[in-house]
Amino acid sequence: MPSPGRAPRPTAPRPEVDLARWSLMAQFALFGVLGTSWMSRLPSIRSELGLSAGQLGSLLVVGGAGTLLAVLVTGAVVARFGSRRTLAAATAGNVAGFGVLALATATGSIPLFAVGACVNGMCGALTNIPINISAAGVERAVGRATLPHFHAAFSVGAALGALVGAGFAWSGAHVAVQLVVVTAAVTLVRALLVVPATMLAPAHGRPATLGADARRGSGARAALAAWREPRTLLIGLVLLAASLSEGSAGTWLALAVVDGFAAREAVGAVAYGTFVASMTVVRFAGTGLIDRYGRVAVLRVSGLSALAGLLLFGLAPALVLAWVGVVLWGCGAALANPIAISAASDEPLHAAPRVSVATSFSTMSMLAAPPLLGLLADEVGVRSALLVICGAVVLSIAVAGQVRPPQDAPVASTARW
Repeated sequence: MPSPGRAPRPTAPRPEVDLARWSLMAQFALFGVLGTSWMSRLPSIRSELGLSAGQLGSLLVVGGAGTLLAVLVTGAVVARFGSRRTLAAATAGNVAGFGVLALATATGSIPLFAVGACVNGMCGALTNIPINISAAGVERAVGRATLPHFHAAFSVGAALGALVGAGFAWSGAHVAVQLVVVTAAVTLVRALLVVPATMLAPAHGRPATLGADARRGSGARAALAAWREPRTLLIGLVLLAASLSEGSAGTWLALAVVDGFAAREAVGAVAYGTFVASMTVVRFAGTGLIDRYGRVAVLRVSGLSALAGLLLFGLAPALVLAWVGVVLWGCGAALANPIAISAASDEPLHAAPRVSVATSFSTMSMLAAPPLLGLLADEVGVRSALLVICGAVVLSIAVAGQVRPPQDAPVASTARW
């Protein structure tokens, strides 16, 4: 085991590592653009489909169901076909999914929207897990914890996506037009980057240099075993809270600003952009914070910041104060996800099944949160409904000790890139 402060021997030539690193950065960013650009238009989608907040939340659960269905098998899929093929299939699937969403919003068809949301939910899981596993491979190659940087790239893309959505909303363009234009542009670049982004990932999810026992460890048996590991399950709870905090902002923040303060749709989109921008800044600084103070301390402070931000946003009497809450909320939500993913990836041999299991918890929150928050929003308003997230954040703070690296896990170097 390498000692702290000393870089492990690189597992790939530096040019190859750099190419994989920047290609993955772009993949994370484009993943963010694709997701948030259309989520920032939920007020228009609600109007086009003639839905209430509760009905929209119930409809969005279909996307969460698709994600849950896919995430339960993605670990085995990656082990069988590899990150590259899985990511390529997800990229193609998103074209179909967003195409159906565009048709649904153009025609006002709720069933078509449900189909498109389900397809995109499945493709989201088939994208998320391979790129995180590939990012863990880059992390091992450079010998230093770097997952917050990749998640920062996602945040940059999400902020850009929110601005794209705001721009289309400001111009008065129909949601269907935005979906077609953004999907076409993003898919072209994603397709070109599939190969370099996954060049450090095992071809079939299993390092060729590992023995028979190690190869079996990345298969279905290991995936089932991960469900019996207390630490993995508690890391999953951290991811559940992180997904609920970050995901609910993506789904409901724009609507909360529009409904709660009688603001324009574009203002709601910019509010979400502010949330994502706050996350981005903290994620870029996150590696240094984690190296200096450790995962546990950073996760606990992050939880306190998110808690304060949620309370301020939900209770503030004026938009200006609520905006401060958005910033605190975004800062607090920034590092929980990458810290949990990094903790689940501590042991490379078991990274794929553990990441898959832990990610399933975040998917469960995606499945349950939209309809529950939507129904609650119909009764008390969207802003007040978001306050229930505070309970999950408190839970995350309580189990933060589980993200501490195990004693026999590889130690990352403190050397800078």
